[in-house]
Amino acid sequence: MTPTKHVKKPDWLKIKLGDNEQFTYTKQVLEKHCLHTICTSGRCPNQGECWNRGTATFMIGGDVCTRSCRFCNTKSGRPAPLNPDEPEQLATSVGLMKLKHAVVTSVDRDDLPDFGAAHWVNCIEAIKKRNPDTTLEVLIPDFRGRLDLVDLIIDAGPNVISHNLETVRRLTPSVRSVATYDTSMNVLRHIAASGISAKTGIMLGLGETEAEILELMDEVLAAGVSTITIGQYLQPTRKHLPVSEYVTPEQFEKIRLIGIKKGFKNIECAPLVRSSYHAERHV
Repeated sequence: MTPTKHVKKPDWLKIKLGDNEQFTYTKQVLEKHCLHTICTSGRCPNQGECWNRGTATFMIGGDVCTRSCRFCNTKSGRPAPLNPDEPEQLATSVGLMKLKHAVVTSVDRDDLPDFGAAHWVNCIEAIKKRNPDTTLEVLIPDFRGRLDLVDLIIDAGPNVISHNLETVRRLTPSVRSVATYDTSMNVLRHIAASGISAKTGIMLGLGETEAEILELMDEVLAAGVSTITIGQYLQPTRKHLPVSEYVTPEQFEKIRLIGIKKGFKNIECAPLVRSSYHAERHV
């Protein structure tokens, strides 16, 4: 995968947002309960498909992140105080949308003493109490490597705990503003050791090589992680990292088949795949 400059976005990445009745209802529920989603904040290419199906990835802790990763479109800066009503608002929305499976992520809250861990627990417990038949995946930050805080999430009992590596080891310092590859790997290893299903995700098109992708796969499997998502990096604005390469669907399929042979229980690997894509399959 040789990096190229000023590459044109290929046809297979052109998408439509969607505007059916279910899309509108999902949008209205989210707005009524003042909820943020990574679908909008992260400019996810699957927003139309997911909202048309009545699913969304909720983003807790506000919409301002304390970090400034060079791939991410979420706003950076000083966040507002946590909303104490958010857990109930979130749980109510999950019920109104009649979700069989819910996915929750968050901004990084390095401004808080516990990096937002207690708020995470409140949100998980509220969803489970109000929606006992809904399975739950949480996509958590690294909590600065504090495994005692990761334990709080584990003890809250979601069905799947995900934490993204985002990219290969060599590129991590230039892609992520605070997180390190080894810290993220330690978090994943700790989650997997707890017995809860562990999941991670990465982006391609940042300058990684195929050998580095396969090495990452081996390390992830050795950590006990059974599910991985692999998608194409898309540059949100000119201020963000440029795309080095648009990886073809054929290359993604090759990597997917290698991942299956290596032993992943679940692997989503295609240009438009994102962390929560088809998440209901990963429970």
